[in-house]
Amino acid sequence: MREVTFRIRHAGEPECEVSARHPEVRYRSVSSMTGSGPERKRIAELTGPPAEIEAFVEEFREFDLVVSAEPLAPIEGTHAYVALTIDAGAADWEGIGERFSRMGIHYRTGTTIAGGVERWTAYLEDDDDLSAVMRELERGGNEVELARNVELSSIERSPQLPASGLLDGLTDRQREVLATAIAAGYYDHGGGVGVEEVAAELGLGSTTVWEHLSRAESSVMNALFERFAEGEPIGAVRETDRSESP
Repeated sequence: MREVTFRIRHAGEPECEVSARHPEVRYRSVSSMTGSGPERKRIAELTGPPAEIEAFVEEFREFDLVVSAEPLAPIEGTHAYVALTIDAGAADWEGIGERFSRMGIHYRTGTTIAGGVERWTAYLEDDDDLSAVMRELERGGNEVELARNVELSSIERSPQLPASGLLDGLTDRQREVLATAIAAGYYDHGGGVGVEEVAAELGLGSTTVWEHLSRAESSVMNALFERFAEGEPIGAVRETDRSESP
């Protein structure tokens, strides 16, 4: 069996289209699509600047096949959980998960979308035709890229997660603030160093520093979560990071 990861630009998919216009927002499914009729429901986590999250949700609601998109709580921070209801019968639309299910292929739940691209991981038997699977995923105008194809028996949990790539989502200022906070002992348990001390070191306001730290922490922890979820070996991760570097 092989673990295969695809990057998919899903034609007509509201999440992908809105995500392409709001690249600062990261979308992650936290529940499976439910419902046997035309209306399907799921819960998604949106991560990013609050104003961008609000704009993402507002634009998402404008699509004909979106019945509702309601935050489970007021959007006040960099994370929001949104309950979505989709009318799958309102257009010629079919989810990627449904295609995998119809082909009898196991796939990992918890799909992420960023910059208009969905990331899906599936598990193919030795006799599955990868080319045929990709053709099925491409049907309807979808753009499909093979990101990873690894023999499952060769995948091992690494005792250490590589740091490469974990800081890629940070701005220069966020890197500076995070590095200063670490050096000052902000993250040392019981160290007594607060945001005010980090702000004084940088010559910035404490509110500004807190916001930079909050966004940096969110980006790093989400990247770390993806590494845990992917379970990628060191070699595979480093190879992917090199291939994605500009």
